[in-house]
Amino acid sequence: MTFRDLHRPGDPFVLVNVWDLGTARMAAALGAQALATSSAAHAFTMGRGDGGTITRDEALAHAQEIVAATDLPVNGDFENGFGDDPDTCAETVRLAAEAGLAGIGIEDTNLAESTHYPFDLTVERIRAAAASARALSGDFVLTARADGVMEGTYGITEAIARIKAFAEAGADCLYVPMPETADDLRTILGATDVPVNVLASGPWAATTRDAFADLGAARISLGAALSRAGLQTIHDALRAMLDGGDFSPLGRALPGDEVERVLG
Repeated sequence: MTFRDLHRPGDPFVLVNVWDLGTARMAAALGAQALATSSAAHAFTMGRGDGGTITRDEALAHAQEIVAATDLPVNGDFENGFGDDPDTCAETVRLAAEAGLAGIGIEDTNLAESTHYPFDLTVERIRAAAASARALSGDFVLTARADGVMEGTYGITEAIARIKAFAEAGADCLYVPMPETADDLRTILGATDVPVNVLASGPWAATTRDAFADLGAARISLGAALSRAGLQTIHDALRAMLDGGDFSPLGRALPGDEVERVLG
C-alpha cells in the first residue's frame, strides 16, 4: 500500500513522528504504517527551540536518515517550505523527493515575522508546490497546513477558506492543527473531499482513534508530542534523582534486551 493509499477518510492511520534512527526503528517494529519527521523534535535533539531554527539542508539530511532507517514511507515536516516565495516551496518539494520522502507538509506561517502569509500568497505557495509534486516521476503527497488557528493569528472561518483554496490549488492532504472545539474539527473535516490530517496532542490527546474516525479524519499525526512525552520521563527521573536522591524511576526503564529486539 502506498503512502497515498493510507489516507482513507473515516479510517485514519497513525503517522508516527520520530526524531532519530532508534525511534524510527522502534515505531516500525511496533506496527507503524508510516513515519514522519517533526521539526520541533528534530530541533530539540540539537538543543534548539521550535519554529525556524532548522535549515532546509539540516531537515533534508535528517529526513534521509529517517528514510534509510526502515522500509516505511516517511513524511517530512518542512515548516513553511523553508522560504517565503512559491518558487522556493516548489524547489523544496523536488529536494524532498530526491531525499526519498513520500510527502511533506508546508504551513502558511511566516516564521520570520511570527504571523501568517497573506491569503493570495499562501495559496500561490501551495499551487507551486503541488505543480512541482505532480512533475515528479514518483508519487508524492503534499500536505497544506493552515496554522493560524493554532498560532492565534486567525480564526476558524479563515482556516476553512484557506484549506478550501489549498484543495483547489492541488494539495493532497489538508491540516488545521489544534482547532478549539469538536464542532470546529467537524467543520474542517467536512469542508472538502480532500483527506485531512488531525493532531493528537494537547487536549486532543484524549480523543481516541475511533472518535477521530467517526469525525472523518484520514490521518492522525503526533507532532512533537511523543518526543515531549519522552522528555517528560527524563525530566521527572532527573528531578527525582538530583533533587531527592531517588533512583526508583530507573527501575521502570525498558529492559536492554527489549530495546535491542525492537531495534532489530
